[in-house]
Amino acid sequence: MGLFDFFTTDVAIDLGTANTLIMYNDEIVVDQPSIVALDRMSQEVIAVGTEAQQMHEKTHEKYKTVRPLKDGVIADFTVAEHMIKRMIKLIHNKRKGWFRFSTSYRMVICIPSGITEVEKRAVQDSAQQAGAKEVRLIAEPMAAAIGIGLNIKEPTGNMIVDIGGGTTEIAVIALSGIVTDQSIRIAGDEFNDDILNYMRKQHNMLIGERSAERIKIEVGAALPELDDPPPPIEIRGKDLMTGIPKTISINYQEVAHALNKSIIKIEESVLKALENTPPELSADIYERGIHLTGGGALLRGLDKRLADKTNLPIHVADDPLRAVVRGTGIVLKNLDEYRYLMD
Repeated sequence: MGLFDFFTTDVAIDLGTANTLIMYNDEIVVDQPSIVALDRMSQEVIAVGTEAQQMHEKTHEKYKTVRPLKDGVIADFTVAEHMIKRMIKLIHNKRKGWFRFSTSYRMVICIPSGITEVEKRAVQDSAQQAGAKEVRLIAEPMAAAIGIGLNIKEPTGNMIVDIGGGTTEIAVIALSGIVTDQSIRIAGDEFNDDILNYMRKQHNMLIGERSAERIKIEVGAALPELDDPPPPIEIRGKDLMTGIPKTISINYQEVAHALNKSIIKIEESVLKALENTPPELSADIYERGIHLTGGGALLRGLDKRLADKTNLPIHVADDPLRAVVRGTGIVLKNLDEYRYLMD
């Protein structure tokens, strides 16, 4: 290791559509919404992450909030660069001595398996502009598999379904490679849109993204009948007829109905991936089942619904939201061992 390496910070980044997680020194030091608040005139960054999220949909003409990632890829290059820079600064609070002053970063960033070369380049360029001297990319399903402790090197098939904010990644992994995969842009954001549309059509009520996210988390469900149902919650919004604020109660059965079409698309993609899987690996998956990761894995009843659809065991990861960043961190710590997995 050269002297320069002592002043280099190694960071693993899960650059997600909804949330960005950064791991440094085996610890998740950043877990913030992927959103930035800007001054409309000067384009100066006012806030990022949680602080910016609190401003979302509540700004006036001087400020605006921007989510720089859409469908798992960078939609606004400049804002993404600012967001990465500001979030990386939070790492310095965890560092001590001279190491606090290093300004060079080696990054491993996870990306959807289905993105284009141009979209990959956008991620690399944003990271380099944010101070990275070396940027490596790894596919999200591969990172998720490593993050939940699967042995990706063995000649045995493992199936991962990672439901994030912008994309659902479905992959069959064996011998350190992705044998077959499906990447669809149906995930947490689409669930929020489904809830927004349902509230507008069924209740004549306009709600914001933050309220839709709250509904998804607190009473979200994939099945209309649950063994342990959550209690209904009250939601405030604007009456479309009168324009006056109002409150209604919404239960998990309504949300299951609202999300049904999107969940059907995820089911179809899982079945398509299984259809494209070689017979010997299919036998492995029949024995081992399917592993669910990402925030969508927490949707009540989704595991049971997929089990009924596929007749396979479904395993929800212990900490599905952090599986990808943990896997990315393991890869970063063992770069020589996993270098062949990365772009």
